Amino acid sequence: MNEIGIKARLLLMTLIPAGILATAVGAYFSWQHLGDLQQQLLERGQLTAEHLQRPATEALLAGQPERLRSALASTLNYQDVRAVTLYDADHHPLEHSGPQMFIADQPVPETPLAAGTGLQIRSGERSTRFVLPLQASPELLSDSTRTDLEPDALIGWLEVELSHGNTQLRTYQTLLSTLVLVLLGLLITSLMVSTMGRRILEPIADINQAIARISRGQLDVRLPKQGARELDDLVEGINTMAQALQSAQGELQQNVEQATEDLRQTLETIEVQNIELDMARKAAQEASRIKSEFLANMSHELRTPLNGIIGFSNLLQRTEMTTRQSEYLDTISKSASNLLAIINEILDFSKIEAGKLTLESMPFNLRDQIEEALTMLAPAAHQKQIELVSLIYSDVPLGLKGDALRLKQILSNLLSNAIKFTHVGSVCLRVMLEEENDSEATLRISVSDTGVGLSEAQQKSLFRAFSQVDNSLTRQTGGTGLGLVITKRLVEEMQGDIGLNSRPGEGSEFWLTITLNKSSQASDDLPVRPFSGIEVAVYEPFDLTRQALLHSLEGLGLQARLYASLSELDSDLNAARGQTIALALISSGNNDSEWTESVQAAQRWAAAGQCQSILLVDTVAQPDLLDQLPPAHCAVLSRPLCLRKLYRTLTRLLSPRAGVAAESSTPLLSERRSNPDSVSILCVDDNPANLKLVETFLQEMGTRVRTATSGENALDILDEQRFDLIFMDVQMPGMDGRQTTEELRIREEISQQSATPVVALTAHALADERRKLLKCGMNDYLSKPISPEQLRDSILKWTGHDLSPGAAPTLEEQPEQPADSEPRILDHDEGLRLAAGKADLAQEMLDMLMQSLPGDREQIEQSYRAGNTDALLETVHRLHGATRYCGVPELRRRCLQAETRLKEKAPCGEEIERLLEAVDRLQGSLSVL
Repeated sequence: MNEIGIKARLLLMTLIPAGILATAVGAYFSWQHLGDLQQQLLERGQLTAEHLQRPATEALLAGQPERLRSALASTLNYQDVRAVTLYDADHHPLEHSGPQMFIADQPVPETPLAAGTGLQIRSGERSTRFVLPLQASPELLSDSTRTDLEPDALIGWLEVELSHGNTQLRTYQTLLSTLVLVLLGLLITSLMVSTMGRRILEPIADINQAIARISRGQLDVRLPKQGARELDDLVEGINTMAQALQSAQGELQQNVEQATEDLRQTLETIEVQNIELDMARKAAQEASRIKSEFLANMSHELRTPLNGIIGFSNLLQRTEMTTRQSEYLDTISKSASNLLAIINEILDFSKIEAGKLTLESMPFNLRDQIEEALTMLAPAAHQKQIELVSLIYSDVPLGLKGDALRLKQILSNLLSNAIKFTHVGSVCLRVMLEEENDSEATLRISVSDTGVGLSEAQQKSLFRAFSQVDNSLTRQTGGTGLGLVITKRLVEEMQGDIGLNSRPGEGSEFWLTITLNKSSQASDDLPVRPFSGIEVAVYEPFDLTRQALLHSLEGLGLQARLYASLSELDSDLNAARGQTIALALISSGNNDSEWTESVQAAQRWAAAGQCQSILLVDTVAQPDLLDQLPPAHCAVLSRPLCLRKLYRTLTRLLSPRAGVAAESSTPLLSERRSNPDSVSILCVDDNPANLKLVETFLQEMGTRVRTATSGENALDILDEQRFDLIFMDVQMPGMDGRQTTEELRIREEISQQSATPVVALTAHALADERRKLLKCGMNDYLSKPISPEQLRDSILKWTGHDLSPGAAPTLEEQPEQPADSEPRILDHDEGLRLAAGKADLAQEMLDMLMQSLPGDREQIEQSYRAGNTDALLETVHRLHGATRYCGVPELRRRCLQAETRLKEKAPCGEEIERLLEAVDRLQGSLSVL
């Protein structure tokens, strides 16, 4: 209504009441007139029937109904009369005039005009019928010769039908006349209102035009009188306003001229400054470009030697080494890998600044990530004789979901800074739970040290890029100054908060709070209190390390007895009260004399058969002393202590004593770690050759293996039996590996069972396939061909059991053939190597491939011709998996090329043709042999 003009409002205010009144009056008079028409029709029908009543009765009494034929025919000339029929007493028609009557079965109440005559009226849609009974009155009987009738006896019926056509026509005429009169009245009213409204709106339009001209700057406009008091008052106000604006414009013009002159001078100054700023911007862009090139070059220079370190570390791990050497090499490999990851992420600093940083969301174990970060930084702390420990409170959930690599980078940066600025004392990482619900957990992680501390001025510049606490030429610490900046931005990307509490000379505490989703896929797989009831002696002079050690021992169910010195522990072992001590955990100390004393004590207890012992040493401990310990009774663990390594070491040393206790708490896990044969594994693969090879490898390692040929079969088996580990093929017909794993995780959540580790096996994967596999619930990923070493590493990682290599002969791994050289059709040496040196197994794998080769070739050709890409990819993938365990280099390469093109959804006609040719050549070469 607010958008309607004055003219329209006047029209509505006038036409709506007038229209309602005219409609009501017209409707009333129309209704009354239509009633009159209906009443006239009824009266006409009654009169017509009564007019024919006497002649019809006389004709029936005389027995000559045909005498009435002419009267009936003349009745049709009456207005609205359509048909007339004469019936006898039994209602049989005797005479009829006019067309056949319409059906009318709706009786109308008797009208006053027909009262007492017995007239029946039936109204239909198109006509009304009047039925009048004919009776022998005494008067007519006296004139008649019939003596068989009594007075007033019923001798027949007379029916008259009147058409509604004329009445309906008059009805329509009445309604049309009423509507025309109403519309004509409304039109006349509209014209009168429009004429009167124009006299009001025209002055308003003139005023509006004058205001528009004034708004455009024509301040000399003046309005005349309009002849109405209200409009004249408005005109006078507008004229006064125009006069005031005209006066103000002159004064404003003078001010504008003065301001224009001042602005001109200012613009000249700004133009000079803009030139200087543009030159500075170009210089900054050039500096940024140079920085990016420098970072890229440094990335290449740093990654090249690191890749060499990592590669040769992996090769060295395959050789025979002592336990201590293996631990050192493991630390080197982890440190190099973490350093490479950190370098790559530091080079992403430009992405962080541009807001292009993306975080992954993968399941991870919080304790494992913290222990890896501590292990990587332990040598730097131990070289400075700094105590490095972590305390994870018992209520903290370990199975979380987020970006584990970024979290480890945050912890590494904070720990590295703490170690760098601490010269005496300790560095402690604490993890506490602040809030928790069914799906999320808010953690508070703090890194405290006893270092130099920071002043308030230093704290303000701490999180600035390329800023360091000590920028002097004599500074004692290095670095780029980006570590804390990256840490702060990573925490903010995780929707967290980071802060610092520090005082000069009293150390520092960096803290951060982050909220992460919980995940049952990465929950702790260690048993709960597996060594319950076993007593352990502990000698650890460092307070924080002792507190962390006691926390770990309590979680494993051990009862710790603390000792202040080695001599006190030695006295207890020699006395009777030391007979209950099954194991001694002793610290090696920080100097050579303490190391020697600890090693000699462990040797003495082992020789006397008093107890097993674990020596806790720094990563910089002397290996020549440690190699003197008897491996059957002693073990060496580095600080900070890793719970998984401690559990495996305790299982090895205490297995005779811990069997009963561990079995009572977690039978499956205890049996699995005390007996290699108890490690149960489920292998799922639709290719029988692949399944046979992996089953053979695992059986030779001493594990219990069960196989399944499809995802549905695997789920049926899992309903009956629980397994320690599942090796799952990714691409299978029907339910593939991803769908099977997702269904398994849903069932585990419903039944509230712990998540079984699932390791994906596939012959080929694109760059982003690993992320997809982990997102669907799988825990790890292995590429075919699968070697026994890969299987052992995977079993060790996910079951905690170290399966030592068997006595089977091993062949040195051959390098991959260059991509540009022609691969051989059949390579028996390669087949023998893929079968781990077993000639009979290699021949069996080749025979199984050749048996399935004709059917696979036919299916590939049919699917390609039919354009069925899904079926083609499934067959090529299955054949590719089979070639991974046989010495058929050419066919394997053609399968790899075809599968890659199919997964990329690119044209693959040429690759399929080469694949079919390779199949034919392989079949031909074997037929010749």
